[in-house]
Amino acid sequence: MSFWSAYKNLNPRTRALFGVGLMCWAGIGLLISPQVEKALDMVPTEEEKRELERKLDFRVVSVDREKRGGDKS
Repeated sequence: MSFWSAYKNLNPRTRALFGVGLMCWAGIGLLISPQVEKALDMVPTEEEKRELERKLDFRVVSVDREKRGGDKS
């Protein structure tokens, strides 16, 4: 029996509680992750933040297409 079929065989109320429980677990993880990073001394420096911002910065550049038939006017 696969995990999906076992999940689908659960009572709908149980599935809903399971989903809410997973969302709560994820929310708790998002709330405590900054404290865990500080405790493990994994806080990024300002230089690392700037480097990440530079890598994530993108620009869209438009390039004019040449007309068909070789006419470059």
